[in-house]
Amino acid sequence: MAIDERIREMPLEQVMGERFGRYSKYIIQERALPDIRDGLKPVQRRILYAMYQDGNTYDKPFKKAAKAVGNIMGNFHPHGDSSIYGALVRLSQDWHMREPLIEMHGNNGSMDGDGPAAMRYTESRLSKISNMLLADIDKDTVKMVLNFDDTEYEPTVLPARFPNLLVNGSTGISAGYATEIPAHNLAEVIDATTYLLKHPDAELADLMQFIKGPDFPTGGIVLGQKGLKEAYQTGRGRIQVRAKTSIEEIRGHRQEIVVTEIPFDVNKAMLVKKIDEIRVNREIDGIAEVRDETDRHGLSVVIELKKDADAENILNYLLKNTDLQVSYNFNMVAIDHMTPVQVGLKRILAAYLEHEKEVVINRTKYNLHKAEARLEIVQGLIRVMDILDEVIKTIRASKNKADAQSNLVKEFDFTKRQAEAIVSLQLYRLTNTDVNQLIAEEADLNKKIASYRELLGDEKVLQKVIIKELTAVKKEFGTPRRTEISDESAKIEINEKALVVDEQVRVLISRDGYLKRSSLRSFQSTDDSENGLPTGDKVVFEKTMSTLANLYLFTSKGNVIYRPVNELVDTKWKETGQHLSQELGLDSDEEIIRVFDLPDLNLQQNFLLATNDGYIKQVKLANLQPTRTYRSRAMTAIKLKTPESRVVRVDMVPADNKLEITLFTNMAYAVRYDISEIPEAGAKAAGVKSVNLKPDDFVVSYVLLDPKYLDGYRVGLLTQRGAFKQFKLSLVNKVSRAKRGVLVLRELKTKPHRIAVLAGYGQNHVLLVTTSSDRHLEINTNEHPLGDRYSNGSFIMEPELDGIPKIIELGKPLSDGTVDTSSLF
Repeated sequence: MAIDERIREMPLEQVMGERFGRYSKYIIQERALPDIRDGLKPVQRRILYAMYQDGNTYDKPFKKAAKAVGNIMGNFHPHGDSSIYGALVRLSQDWHMREPLIEMHGNNGSMDGDGPAAMRYTESRLSKISNMLLADIDKDTVKMVLNFDDTEYEPTVLPARFPNLLVNGSTGISAGYATEIPAHNLAEVIDATTYLLKHPDAELADLMQFIKGPDFPTGGIVLGQKGLKEAYQTGRGRIQVRAKTSIEEIRGHRQEIVVTEIPFDVNKAMLVKKIDEIRVNREIDGIAEVRDETDRHGLSVVIELKKDADAENILNYLLKNTDLQVSYNFNMVAIDHMTPVQVGLKRILAAYLEHEKEVVINRTKYNLHKAEARLEIVQGLIRVMDILDEVIKTIRASKNKADAQSNLVKEFDFTKRQAEAIVSLQLYRLTNTDVNQLIAEEADLNKKIASYRELLGDEKVLQKVIIKELTAVKKEFGTPRRTEISDESAKIEINEKALVVDEQVRVLISRDGYLKRSSLRSFQSTDDSENGLPTGDKVVFEKTMSTLANLYLFTSKGNVIYRPVNELVDTKWKETGQHLSQELGLDSDEEIIRVFDLPDLNLQQNFLLATNDGYIKQVKLANLQPTRTYRSRAMTAIKLKTPESRVVRVDMVPADNKLEITLFTNMAYAVRYDISEIPEAGAKAAGVKSVNLKPDDFVVSYVLLDPKYLDGYRVGLLTQRGAFKQFKLSLVNKVSRAKRGVLVLRELKTKPHRIAVLAGYGQNHVLLVTTSSDRHLEINTNEHPLGDRYSNGSFIMEPELDGIPKIIELGKPLSDGTVDTSSLF
């Protein structure tokens, strides 16, 4: 055949599909998933079989692990030695295997994630319980197939005297499938298996009377029953596994939390490191020291607490925020009749029993065949003793061995096998062969053959043998349960406030998103001008407050960010602090415009938000409670209508208030109405119309006022042309919401005045103005007359030189010494 005739053109999709299908089949069946019968992956089975073949068993001396790996790789598993050695080491690790199948001398790794010593340094052998997996493998109990180079036979499954899949569990990832089967208690599994053998129609609840739940090699506590029932029914479910801890009294009237068991597959070193990071970062206060005191006597992690620390609350915090409590996801997938199947508890046990019956039957057939063959020989030898002289005479008269055999068959009616045994008999055996001994052996063989035939013909006898053998394994290898099954709920209640020490700190938040807290000592020892902010940034909020307080940061794009004070980065006052972008994303043109500090998140308060495009709303504090993802994601406080929309001001007002609001627009319209006309809305609503805007007009800001103070209340305006005007707010008539309002500046045909910034105040105030050129001006309001509604004020600055007014704020300090610069308009 020509070469070109053997070349076929195929679509790439077909080639990829066919090749990947073959690869997937191999990975699923021959690499990553365990067999439902013996609970072993192919590499594990090959390790055990190769070591068994080499006589590397529990009753023999240890041999170099490299020798075992070489045998396995050369005879059965043509893959990398590191993968074989890794699998061999895992079979020896008592924190991974409930019943280790390999014993090792030397460093075989640790719970801290340390790797084992190289295989040239370690020694290994099969553990005693491995013999229970390999018992009777030489009696044709399981199917044998040729190895990769057709030089030897290897088993497709081990005889397995106990349900290893459940006892040791399994973990693996293949193509399209993964498996996660936890370890269980050997005695409980055998009890459930024998019960199912006697009661094939048993329900899951009946089996769970024996198998209470997983029995992890590392112990721990399994919380709740719901996930267990679901997992054992369907093969998939979730449980919570908690470390075993105790709180002990130590010197100095202090306490310590002692961890003696950790959840399965948790890296102890990483766990200790995480707890120590919590201590160093002061995520909770009260932990003095964390020590790993694990030694040959057992695991022990000690968390020493400070005096008067709430041990229960700290423990609850650690359970919630570290791997002291983890979720374990059942995903019980195994190969059953060459197919990956998600299996429940009953199916695993039933499949094992089906396999065990087959093994016992095959073994019995093998023993029966051997016994019958021996019986045939023994009966021939007994008969020979009666006619020994004639037999010898016949043999002497024969030409050779073959002729002697045929003569014995012809003359004395021996079978071919009997004749072969007779002619092969050495002469010295004739002198000491005891007929009585042969007769006794004949009787014994007849008895065995009868029992073998009875077993093969009677299901009940077969069951008794299986139960007897399982019970023997339980008696020899059964151990008490390590993992406690608890009815306690997995829900953890934490008093967050109790975890934080109540202390006074100085807090600063900037317009561009820098946040920090500093000790009062650091704040007081630093010059007033050294707040650490970059040039051009502006302080929005600065205050001395408790670490137990909460902060709500509102942005110009309608977002609100929640931060507990104790979670702000603790730094020196002259340092910059942490930027919000390190935790969550803000737009490049988004600014912090207002910050509120709240001692309690259950206050009956509303937030009032107004936008420049004429929308306004109230939203309850209850509707802006922090979510689980508050650290990485801002909450929406108001939905903006367009990308150009901006929030101009936010205020916090009591839920039932009698305040009035006056909004001012750029074109100098003012509208005053009751705040009660503004309805409460959800966090993601856009609100209602606040004012009827002309085209190209927009809201600059608003002032809030209790009507009883209306007579003495003033508003100061600065225009884009640099004119300042102050007037009584009572000049603006009260109307209803969404009206256009009245003009508070006289409209000029050329170069009209437009409101740039404004502020509301009582009397005797100094106003601080910041311009677009970053110039700072002071306006003493007592030096300027009160104007009427139609005046345009007087010029106090030149925009060409000073820049356009951008910020106006009240310069008078508040009575508690706090400079509140959050009332920017």
